[in-house]
Formats: sequence, structure tokens, C-alpha cells
Amino acid sequence: MITLFHRPKTRSSRVIFLLEELEAPYQIKLVTTRARDGTGAADPANPHPHGKVPAISDDGAIVFESPAIALYLTDRFPKNHLGPLVGERDRAAYLSWLCYYTGVLEPAFMSKFMNVEVPRGTAGWVPVEEAMPAIIKALSPGPYILGERFSAADVLYGTTFAMFGQSSMMPKSAVIDDYVQRIVARPAFGRAQARDNG
Repeated sequence: MITLFHRPKTRSSRVIFLLEELEAPYQIKLVTTRARDGTGAADPANPHPHGKVPAISDDGAIVFESPAIALYLTDRFPKNHLGPLVGERDRAAYLSWLCYYTGVLEPAFMSKFMNVEVPRGTAGWVPVEEAMPAIIKALSPGPYILGERFSAADVLYGTTFAMFGQSSMMPKSAVIDDYVQRIVARPAFGRAQARDNG
């Protein structure tokens, strides 16, 4: 059984959504994390090396960071086809979009949120204004990142875009708005929200 180390209303909430989509057996272990201002302490029961969430345990095997968890869980629970398996046509795109999320999109959002100029020369990051058009282009054929196939990549992107909603971080885009509506309308999203809210 999967144990999700979870703090409500954080990045670990999307893992509940993924687990619900996968119909995987899981339990939630609530943990504390440091506050945004750095105060507080990480929960010693949390196996994440920095005391953050999400992290999961699968009978003792520890996985942390959202894309790694998504890849692990979709490989571990392939029944609902939320991640193309090795040898399947969309596997390359799936892996690319999972990694793009953490390697490009999150740094772009965090740079904008913290009002930090993107260090292009050294870090190779791109600003949100460059990252989002690439995502919009991928979503334009729709309805999902991989076209007709809903995947764990959509769990990551869709929940992030839903969280940022109408903030200045998000460009005005009917493609993104429609995408978010499709994501939050999924029954597993509703079940995850209920579990997250305790």
C-alpha cells in the first residue's frame, strides 16, 4: 500500500488526485513542514530529504518530488493508463513534459512569484512568458498534454494552473482556461479535494 506523506493544500494534494485517478490503494500520513518564512521544523516522520511534501512510501521504497512520484505510480499502477509505458508511442512526450514541469515551469513561476530576474546565462531558465506559450502550443490540439490521452502530466500542470487561477502569473488564455475546467471536472479531482479537506 502507498503511504502519502501529506500536508493539506500543498503540492502533495495533487498526489491524492493522481492516486484517485489510478484507483491505487493508499493511506495519508499527515506531516508538518517548515513555514514559508522558514520557521518551524520538518517532521522527522517525513522521509523527504528536506522535509518537504510530497513524498511516498511503497512498502518501504521512498519516492519524492512530484514528477518522480507521477512516473513511479503510473508505472506501478498501469491499469488506468495514466502514463505511457516503456515502448509505447507517447512515452517520450510523457517523460519530456514531466521533466519540463520541474525543470522549466516551476523555476519560471517561482522566479516571477519572487520577482527575481531569470538568470538565463548561467541557469538556462526561461521566464513564464516563454514557458507558457510552449505549454499552450502543446495543449492546443487538446484536450490534454498528450492529445486525447489524460495522463499524470495533466495532474501536475492542471492542478498548478488551477491553483494560480486568475493571478498575474498566468497569461490570459482560453486554451488554459478550458484545460483547467476539464481537469477540475474530473471525478477523481473532486474525491481528492474531499480527502485533502479532511
